[in-house]
Amino acid sequence: MADIDKNTDTGATAPTEDKTITRRRFLAGIGGAGVGIVLGGALFGGFLLPDEVIAIPASEGYLLVDSKKCQGCNTCMMACSLTHHGVQSLSLSRIQVIQDPFASFPDDKSISQCRQCASPTCVEVCPTHAMHVDDETGIRTVDASKCIGCQKCVTACEFDLSRAGWNFQDKHAQKCDLCLETPFMDAEGGPGGQQACVAVCPTGAISFTSEIPIQSDAGYQVNLRDEGWAALGYPIDDEGKVSPAAPASTGH
Repeated sequence: MADIDKNTDTGATAPTEDKTITRRRFLAGIGGAGVGIVLGGALFGGFLLPDEVIAIPASEGYLLVDSKKCQGCNTCMMACSLTHHGVQSLSLSRIQVIQDPFASFPDDKSISQCRQCASPTCVEVCPTHAMHVDDETGIRTVDASKCIGCQKCVTACEFDLSRAGWNFQDKHAQKCDLCLETPFMDAEGGPGGQQACVAVCPTGAISFTSEIPIQSDAGYQVNLRDEGWAALGYPIDDEGKVSPAAPASTGH
């Protein structure tokens, strides 16, 4: 007589492995690629994805900065608030330049810009979906009409300063949208258009890229110093030790 499975005989259900995949664990499994696809039952990153698991789409744009090239003029902040709100206000800017008067180069300035994170905690904690991912561009942005002012997104951001800010005038959360919604800017914004901070920076310390950076400080803090920077008499290395190239000989 054949052996009978005890679970079948008694009607009990054999224990199954918990295959619940959180958004954060999913992104860790794919290495932060942020692809916007649906996978059904596929083995990925060492674990089995259940049916209908959706990866949050990657943003189509990111801001890279070179704080060692920044002169602390705050032009980017003024342009940000002006194009979004129609006023020049450092407090309403979605990009922040922090200056430490007691520090020396290269630690005296830093630029805090939204990273358009692969796994955005600000989006995850929002109870009303006001903080959301734009369907067309993947940009992590805010629908002000849905914001209830709980500021969970502000406190959830892992960076200091928080990349999600608080609009003290209109009482809602806000953050960089790569100028997707800039009613006071004539040019088209968003990933395929112009970003105000990039356009106005007099030293070129802010740059736009459509390629997702490495998800670390080094991925968003890059060296944007080129021959033009050296021609102004500034060093082009991070330590400030490499002198600019001497003018070429005329050959006379």
